[in-house]
Amino acid sequence: MLDDIYLGNSVRTWIIALAIVVVLTSLLILIKGLVLRKLKKFAQRTATDVDDLIADLLDRTRVYFFAAIALYAASQILHKTAEVQDLLRIFIVLTFLVQSGIWGNGLIAFGINRTTKKRSGAGAPNQTTMTVLGFVGRLLLWTVVLLLVLDNLGIDVTALIAGLGVGGIAVALALQNILGDLFASLSIMLDQPFVIGDFIVVDTLSGTVEHTGLKTTRIRSISGEQIIVSNADLLKSRIRNYKRMQERRVVFTVGVEYQTPAE
Repeated sequence: MLDDIYLGNSVRTWIIALAIVVVLTSLLILIKGLVLRKLKKFAQRTATDVDDLIADLLDRTRVYFFAAIALYAASQILHKTAEVQDLLRIFIVLTFLVQSGIWGNGLIAFGINRTTKKRSGAGAPNQTTMTVLGFVGRLLLWTVVLLLVLDNLGIDVTALIAGLGVGGIAVALALQNILGDLFASLSIMLDQPFVIGDFIVVDTLSGTVEHTGLKTTRIRSISGEQIIVSNADLLKSRIRNYKRMQERRVVFTVGVEYQTPAE
């Protein structure tokens, strides 16, 4: 019975392959749990963020990824036709791509959190801006993953990429003002020519920065009213940041009568 042949392999070979899949998957899950537990304890005692990132990426590693590794290892002892070999390759590649997308999500979240922590306080990036930046990063990531998945499934993605390019150009032209302000907001967040609380002068406008959003920056003038300036226009102007002055010199002119005694 164990020597009966099914799909080009004996029953004994099928049982061994199944055992390899089960044992290797269970072993990888066990190793992940042990390493993750020790790594989290180690990360709590260190100040660096790298070990936290490694622990997070390991925690995001899914069971089906381990199963795909075990399945590939077990397939090495099986006799496979060309069609089965192609199906196995596609399954493993797709599994790796999906897992890579999950790891990419972790990297994006790590980058955003690290940027927010480093620039805490008055210079902290606007939460809405960081949320939009994370959404754009994830959208680009999963778009690339989807295109790679379709390509490995044998679907011609050339026309799809061309269509996305044309559609992207059309959207960019229609929303060029909004996109200009959005990118200007990201530039302000990353370059930080000013932060909330700074007193700035832009052309004939002056006041204290109260809020920097996705499209506009709000400035409270000396006379009390709120001035709303688009981010793109703001970056096109010369900005004088008075809060970052190390010292200030003010020239006073004092006038006296000609008959005033020298004493």
